Amino acid sequence: MLALLGHDDEEHPAGHQDAHGTWSKAPDFASDPERAAAVKAASARDRERYLTAGLVPVDCRFCHVTVAVKKLGAGHTAVQWSSAATERCATFAEVRANGGDSSRSRSCPKLTDSIRHAVAEGCLEEESTAPSPGDG
Repeated sequence: MLALLGHDDEEHPAGHQDAHGTWSKAPDFASDPERAAAVKAASARDRERYLTAGLVPVDCRFCHVTVAVKKLGAGHTAVQWSSAATERCATFAEVRANGGDSSRSRSCPKLTDSIRHAVAEGCLEEESTAPSPGDG
């Protein structure tokens, strides 16, 4: 029989643990409340930027829902739907009324037309110039 040993096969002392016996990859700055607050605020800004960078509100000209849109090029459009917009979308309501699952629908054609109209009117860039979320 062949025994294969790796780096986890030997006993090693436990890594960094706090007083409660839990391990954390990042420091919590418990001894420096000012720095902890600054890190928390920076993390909130990063999260908000990551989730919303380059998104522009676009209203559907048919059912008047508002979604957040970012054009990433001619063949790719990112659309963020809110729960309220999904519920109010006439196309998705029709899918649900026919027993379908609107979350499995590829898109709303009426919203697609509204996005094209927003680009034509200059309200939405054909290709977003917003920096990528990780760049800054």
